Amino acid sequence: MDALPPRVAKFDSDWNSYSVAERLRAELESRGISAEVHEGYRLALVWVWVGLVVWCDGERFWWRTGWDEGPKRAVYAWHPVTDLGRAVRRIAFRYAELRKGHPLSTLVRAALEEELERGAALPL
Repeated sequence: MDALPPRVAKFDSDWNSYSVAERLRAELESRGISAEVHEGYRLALVWVWVGLVVWCDGERFWWRTGWDEGPKRAVYAWHPVTDLGRAVRRIAFRYAELRKGHPLSTLVRAALEEELERGAALPL
């Protein structure tokens, strides 16, 4: 994918990295995708799945999409935070790809199923 675009907006408390990352997490959760948000140093990380961590600086999201064997470097996708709906769709597609290649282990799946039997509402 292309390199990240230059910064165009100033850091704004209404669009800080944590609040935007929380909006992303909530939208993913509404689609049945669990995620966690971690913050620090004016960045937020949204951990979605093995191999899918979405970074947010308050202006854009970016995540790793693969590996380029030629120059031996990671390939990233990015999306502006002002178009949250489309960013969520793109991240959900990446999540689905990764879930196919890295499903839950039998031990984790058994533990989640046990929790569900006890009445907890955990997404599989």
